[in-house]
Amino acid sequence: MNTKKIAKAAMLAALACIATMIIKIPSPMKGYLNLGDCIVLLSGWTLSPVYGFLAAGIGSALADVFSGYVIYAPATFVIKGLMAVAAYFFYKVTMDKCGKLPSRIISGALAELVMVLGYFLFEGILYGFIPSAVNIPANAMQGVAGLIIGILLINIFEKNKFLTK
Repeated sequence: MNTKKIAKAAMLAALACIATMIIKIPSPMKGYLNLGDCIVLLSGWTLSPVYGFLAAGIGSALADVFSGYVIYAPATFVIKGLMAVAAYFFYKVTMDKCGKLPSRIISGALAELVMVLGYFLFEGILYGFIPSAVNIPANAMQGVAGLIIGILLINIFEKNKFLTK
């Protein structure tokens, strides 16, 4: 284990929790929209798959627990963790062919698709699939915002050599 990697993952987990809790807009199916996805994407782009999964999953799930959405916490842990893993792998696969920005857009969009589908499935099990479809547009808007802010943040962080390898 590398102390720097653990510290970076812990910091990103804390940032994911804070970014998720700072702005919460209730969604129709008892969830909420937030800005945590930008940190989830940063976790995927700057950490290994395991550390990225844990940082994104733990930070986002803690935000659910602290915000009173405990029922969502286990699903959030898995969904946000998988988002970070998707961002990592799709970025690595497309980087050589497309370059940084297009790879970030592609990997981030696919990671956000994981989020939209993951919550649709989870809420579909809880509330039924027809009612859970109401949250798809709201989750997609959250994904677009997370992707845009995530790209802006990674550019700032790379320019200042903060969080990057």
